Amino acid sequence: MHFVSSFDHRKYRPSPVLPKPDRRWPDRQLTAAPRWCSVDLRDGNQALIEPMNPSQKLEMFRLLVDVGFREIEVGFPAASQPDFDFVRHLIEDELIPDDVTIQVLTQARQPIIERTFEALRGAPRAVVHLYNSTSTVQRERVFGLSRDQIKALAVRGAECIKAEAARAPGTDWRFEYSPESFTGTELDYAVEVCDAVIEVWQPTPDKPAIINLPATVEVSTPNVYADQIEWVCDHIARRDSILISLHTHNDRGCGVAAAELAVLAGADRVEGTLLGNGERTGNMDVVTMAMNLYSQGIDPQLDLANMDRIIHTVERCTQIRLHPRHPYAGELVFAAFSGSHQDAINKCLAQHNAGEIWDVAYLPIDPRDVGRDYQQVIRINSQSGKGGVAYVVEQHHGVKLPRWLQVDFSPYVQAQAERSATEVQGSVIASLFDRTYLTVPGAITLGDSHVERIDDDDRVVAALDCDGQGFEIDRRARGVLEAFARGLAARLELDIVVVNEHRQPVFGGRDGETFVCVQISVDGHRHCGAAKGHDAALASFQAVLNALAHADYPREIPTGATRSTASAPVS
Repeated sequence: MHFVSSFDHRKYRPSPVLPKPDRRWPDRQLTAAPRWCSVDLRDGNQALIEPMNPSQKLEMFRLLVDVGFREIEVGFPAASQPDFDFVRHLIEDELIPDDVTIQVLTQARQPIIERTFEALRGAPRAVVHLYNSTSTVQRERVFGLSRDQIKALAVRGAECIKAEAARAPGTDWRFEYSPESFTGTELDYAVEVCDAVIEVWQPTPDKPAIINLPATVEVSTPNVYADQIEWVCDHIARRDSILISLHTHNDRGCGVAAAELAVLAGADRVEGTLLGNGERTGNMDVVTMAMNLYSQGIDPQLDLANMDRIIHTVERCTQIRLHPRHPYAGELVFAAFSGSHQDAINKCLAQHNAGEIWDVAYLPIDPRDVGRDYQQVIRINSQSGKGGVAYVVEQHHGVKLPRWLQVDFSPYVQAQAERSATEVQGSVIASLFDRTYLTVPGAITLGDSHVERIDDDDRVVAALDCDGQGFEIDRRARGVLEAFARGLAARLELDIVVVNEHRQPVFGGRDGETFVCVQISVDGHRHCGAAKGHDAALASFQAVLNALAHADYPREIPTGATRSTASAPVS
């Protein structure tokens, strides 16, 4: 019997290529960053299983501002009341910095456009982003409309936007148009529709319009998209009064590559999300593209130095964990498992001098630029008849250390071995672990603490003592440890991010005792700490305090911290 597989490539056809013997982009080189526009709060948000709540949206907005985005698409205000309310909140509470322009999306329908302008009432500056789908499959199978009817829809939308903007002259308006599913649209027709919209808006070199050419679904190799962008740049009207913008998706895994080649082909602007969250396989990853530029000696015009904060905020707001091999940002991208790789990296680092051009085997950038370190895998050798560093700690504390804590502890053991110039005994390793993570000299001590659940948040009230200065924190957040870390950060005026937390019961220990270890980022630098206790939450708090003791920060509690009396610390 002949078996017929459902995995049948014959149901698909290759995307057409563009005959273009005059292409110029392959001979060009990227020399400057494009204009960036974040769509984390709109395209990224609509792709989430659980969309961001108002506090998460505001936290994401503030991160985007701090990173350096000057254009931020903040929502589709006519699509939902939460989006509408968030836009109003930004405007009414004057949360938009003077050098930042918010952008909103709208379909080419009059009631939706009117609702959009209602949301933007009183905004100092705004980009109104109009779209309608122009692709062949959408025209024929979704809308059942002709080319002329689709173009008329875009023109009516453009006219409505122009009229609404004229009624609100106090706002500095900018207009953007996207022929949605551009890569599935005939090129001559895409330009025809864009030209019709441009004719309505009448942009000038001093006040250009934005024409966004999205790969709504990535259907071809990046070189084909670059050809399409270059062709449009050569044929669209009023090119000197237009910013050509890109919005690539990652269906084929080439969203960044497509954007990079399309910038070579003449595009001026790139829309994307931090770390690539978006529909299906995601949007264009701004962190990756910006860091690609950075690694080539080009200023990306974004500040990505505190990568831990970026990752932590995006993970918390999107509830999506970052892959450990994610370019530049993943936990393992600066870790070498191969012995030959470790050897090559160490030799290069030994010869590298500050201020020199970076040229280190296997490391495309200096990890310190994004708040990281080169991480070697711990090489466990037999010591005093025992298994090795991790084995000694396991025997001493009844716990298995997570890899990131093994990596952090390794240099301490190596330094001890170098000082003693002899084999390090297991008892010495165990004692060194205690001093480094569990009983850290100078650590802030934890006193009476209270945790309660309020709606979807956790509230933490804790008494602390720093060198005899008592103070209190009181904070709410999603997650007990998050609330504690945020409260501590606010009181000490530090940027504290919990990067990793690991909990496990203590084997062979007292009933119910939990071992907690954490890795935190303090102003972009990572530190580890640990604690034990019968209350896992309190142990995690003390672990953070023990990690903080490794950081260099002022020991004077800032004015306004509440005086209190701290009781005995968690063990």
